[in-house]
Amino acid sequence: MQFVRMPRRRFVARLVVAVVGTTLMAAAFAQSPDPRAPTPLREALQAAWRQHPTYQSTESQLSAARARRDAAGRPLYNPELVFDYENEGTDRTATAGVDLTLDINGKRRAREASATARLDEATARAHLQRRDFAKDWFAALADWIRASERVRTGERRIGLLSRFAELAQKQFAADDISGLDRDLALLARDEAEAEQATLLADQAEAAARFRSAGGDPAMATLPEVALPAPLSNGDSEAAPEIAVALAAASAAEREVDVARKARTADPTVGLRGGRVEYDDLARDNVVGFTVTIPLNIRNGYRAEVVAAEADAVTARADADRIKLQLDAERQRAIDSYASTRAAWTRWTGSRGTDVGRREALLERLWREGELSTADYLLQLKQSLDTELARAELQARTWRAYADYLAATGQLERWAGLEGTP
Repeated sequence: MQFVRMPRRRFVARLVVAVVGTTLMAAAFAQSPDPRAPTPLREALQAAWRQHPTYQSTESQLSAARARRDAAGRPLYNPELVFDYENEGTDRTATAGVDLTLDINGKRRAREASATARLDEATARAHLQRRDFAKDWFAALADWIRASERVRTGERRIGLLSRFAELAQKQFAADDISGLDRDLALLARDEAEAEQATLLADQAEAAARFRSAGGDPAMATLPEVALPAPLSNGDSEAAPEIAVALAAASAAEREVDVARKARTADPTVGLRGGRVEYDDLARDNVVGFTVTIPLNIRNGYRAEVVAAEADAVTARADADRIKLQLDAERQRAIDSYASTRAAWTRWTGSRGTDVGRREALLERLWREGELSTADYLLQLKQSLDTELARAELQARTWRAYADYLAATGQLERWAGLEGTP
């Protein structure tokens, strides 16, 4: 085996190219939207969807649309049995036959095409219901996490201020602080307990909203993942709303064909056979053939066609209107998510948001007499308010991310609901 020594300059150049290429690929991957949510989050959402009444309602609507499509594909007319008996003097006639109306104008095909379009619309609405469910579920989850984080911060605030009130009472007993400072510490503790009641009420409301959305507060957590940067444009065409609007417009156009076909009458043909008896002396067999053609003279069914055409124009205009609204909503969602994500990134990377470090420092400065009681309480309140704001910003970022995914048609795929019933 022989080893060929590569020139140093060429080796370095190739190494630089490889490193730069790997860096660019990693950056591109980091900037691309995460195709799937973390597995625990997807499993929780999928379980909530299948157990929610909306799932049963969606499945029933799809089953009804499929049944209507199957019914529309069946023959339009059934045969009719006809029995006739006449007794005129000494003559008696008895016949039996079959009548069948013939669909010679393609009404069955038009009805089946219309029902298929309605099934497509129902399928698109099912996607929209799943998307809305996922969006509401994520919003309720974010609100529940926010409320729970604020309650935990409030509990720590009560603990800190209760401990501070005890220290203030001891220092007052030792004549180290005034009675005003002691009362100020006690007042801060009582105020924290009162505000905690409000936080608990907010948590109860958030839990109720999450349960109504199909979630389980006991199993709810937000994953600690880095949210990707939004795409600059997105794709509103993939949103379920536009699919529903386009399917409804297509179904309305199919209804025009149905109305036009209904204007043409279908003939009815009949075949009869029987026997005629003449005065009990002779008998003859008879065979008859009939054709019946309705005459649409008094009602030509033109108004139904005009109405169907107007409905089709309305549906197409609604699709265009929804497209404009979705474009505006998509841009709003992208901008909102970009701003909240940037704020959350700055927050998590800022040293000033480390409230635990500040709390210990403030207490040490107060014990050493470098901070007055009023200044300590003011800065402690600012630190705790900062932590409360952290929970609010985190929840707002996740809600904005869910809105962004919904507006760009990615939420179902990200949540693992794409292709599910």
